[in-house]
Amino acid sequence: MRILASVVTYNRKDLLERCVDHILAQSRPPDRLLVINNSSSDGTIEMLEAKGVDYVTQANLGSAGGWARAIDEAIAGGFDAVWLMDDDGYPDPAALAVLEGSLVDGVACVSSVVLREGEHSHFVFPFPKLNPAGNPVLVGAPRKIPTLEGLRAAAPDGLYPFAHLFNGALVSVAAARVIGNVCPDYFMFGDEVDYFMRLRRVGPVVSHLDARHYHPDVTKRPLSPEKVYYFIKNTIILNHLYFDRRKLRNVMAVAVALVRTARRNSPGMALSYVAGPRSPTLWKAITRGLKGRIGKDFDA
Repeated sequence: MRILASVVTYNRKDLLERCVDHILAQSRPPDRLLVINNSSSDGTIEMLEAKGVDYVTQANLGSAGGWARAIDEAIAGGFDAVWLMDDDGYPDPAALAVLEGSLVDGVACVSSVVLREGEHSHFVFPFPKLNPAGNPVLVGAPRKIPTLEGLRAAAPDGLYPFAHLFNGALVSVAAARVIGNVCPDYFMFGDEVDYFMRLRRVGPVVSHLDARHYHPDVTKRPLSPEKVYYFIKNTIILNHLYFDRRKLRNVMAVAVALVRTARRNSPGMALSYVAGPRSPTLWKAITRGLKGRIGKDFDA
C-alpha cells in the first residue's frame, strides 16, 4: 500500500514542526509527506525547506480547502491511501502501522483516536454514543464517551464505528474516487462531518483504539465570532442533509455554541449573541443555515 501523509497548516510553524518530526519517526513511514501550506507567513516555508519536506502553498482556503488539495494530490500521485491531519496534533510512533493493518478492501477510512497531549486517558473530542442508525444520540445521559477506557468498553474489538476525521485519519483513495473530494465551501467547521457521512456510504468508517493521535486540549480556546458563526451555520446545514430530528438538533447546536462561548470566553460574551451587539451574528448563522447557504460568507 502506498500512503501519502499530508498536514494542513496555517501560521503554526512550531506545532507543525513537531507534527512533521513525529510523522518522519513512524515505525511504518509514509511513502511521501506533503504539507499543504495555506499561505503561512511565520517562517513555515523556511522550516520545511531546511528539513527537506515537500510542500505546496495555496491561498488560505481554510481547513476544508487544505484537505481537498491533499486528496487531489493523493489521487494524482496514484496513492492507495492518504493520511490526513491538522498541524497542532501529532501521531504516536506506531499510529500509521496500526491504521494500515485495518484499511482492508471495502473499508473507507480508519482513523486514530484523538487524545489530550497531557492526559492520554481522555479524548480531546469525546465520542458520541450512537443510535441504531449509527448517528449520535440526542437524549440520554451520558451522551458522550470521554475516555479511552470507556470507549474500549463500548468497542471490545478495538474498532468504533465513528470517527473525528482529519486528526490522523487514513482514507482509502478508492473510496475518495467514488464519493468525490472534501467540500471546500464549509471553510471552517463541518467539512469533517460531511466527509464522514459521505465516506460511510461506500464502506465502514471506524476509529482504531490502538492508533493514537495526541492533540492540545481545545476546550479552553476562546471562540471568535467567526467560529461561532460557522459552527452554528454549518451544523444546521449538516443536520438537514444527514440527520433526523432536525429542529431539535438545530436548537442544540445553538445551545452548544452559547455554552462553549460562556465557558471559554465569558457569560457576558455568550449573552451578547442572544440580546446584544453580536446578536446579528447569531441570527445570520441560523437564517443562512436554514437556507443551506454553504460557503465563506462571514460578514457580521
